[in-house]
Amino acid sequence: MIGPSTQALLLENQDNFLVPADNVATVMYQHSLDHALLVLTNVGYTKIPVLDKDDRFMGLIGLNDIVKKMVSLTSIDTDHLAGLTVADVMEIGVDTVGEGADLEDILHLLVNNSFLPMVDENRIFLGIITRKEILKCTNHLVHELERQYHLVPKQTTDNEKISKNDLKVS
Repeated sequence: MIGPSTQALLLENQDNFLVPADNVATVMYQHSLDHALLVLTNVGYTKIPVLDKDDRFMGLIGLNDIVKKMVSLTSIDTDHLAGLTVADVMEIGVDTVGEGADLEDILHLLVNNSFLPMVDENRIFLGIITRKEILKCTNHLVHELERQYHLVPKQTTDNEKISKNDLKVS
């Protein structure tokens, strides 16, 4: 559980958590892989959201997903992309968060994801929460904590003290 004071400091800049959908590079699931490769190359990201025609989040497409279709053990052949769409190689079932997502859940998910797509109850894509933005807020926290709070170490009782000898590894 995140303590209330820590959470308050982390949330001071929560307006910066979400990169709005209008500011996020995306592709449609029916786009060709050639098009997705061009978008990924031009925006400089390794992975971007995939949407349908109604802006519903469908999954993610990454540069690696496309390159795997072009590379064999002996050569690179972009002709293998012909006729394939984003839907043929995109990642589905990826982690997403809703508008009311708990900060602790977001932090746990960002351990293994560089960003989290945010969707509404109809899976309409709202934007992304990036690990970078959360780290900026964490940076703010570590710099502000002792400026805004007087920290006093807790006193431990004898029952709370555990020596290294009491710990057993199984």
